[in-house]
Amino acid sequence: MTSVRTMQEPISAMPLQPMSFAERMIHLRRERGLTQQAFADATGIHVQQIKRYEADTSQPSAEALKKIAKSFGVTTDWLLFEDAERGPDEDLRLQFEAMSQLTPEEKEVARAVLEGLLLKHVARQWAGPDRKSALALREATKRDLAK
Repeated sequence: MTSVRTMQEPISAMPLQPMSFAERMIHLRRERGLTQQAFADATGIHVQQIKRYEADTSQPSAEALKKIAKSFGVTTDWLLFEDAERGPDEDLRLQFEAMSQLTPEEKEVARAVLEGLLLKHVARQWAGPDRKSALALREATKRDLAK
C-alpha cells in the first residue's frame, strides 16, 4: 500500500521555468499524492472549482487562496508569485542581504533613510513631472489652509 504524504511536508524543488497558479497548484497536489477529490475534501473547496483552478479557467478568491495555502503549508504569496517577482532588483538584493549584519541602531537609520527616499519618490510622482505645477499646487494648498 502506498502512503500518502501529509499536506504539511516540505515541498520539493519547483521546476526552474515560471509557473502559473494553475501549474503550481497541480504540481503541489500531485507531489502530495492527492487526487483532485482528495484535495477538494482537504480544503473544503468543491471539486469542480478545483478543476477550474487547475484548468486555469477560474481564479480563486482570497478565502479560497487561504484554504489552499493552509492545506499545502505554504504562503499565498508563494502560490501567486515567482521567487524574484516581489523581491528587490538583483542589484539591490546584495545590499539588502548585507544589511542583516548591521547593528539594530544602524538598521533603524537605514530604515529611516529608505522611508524618506520612498516618501520623496511618492511625492514626486504625485506632483507630476512639471515642477511648476508642483509649486502651484503647494501655493494653492497654503492659500486653502490660510482661509
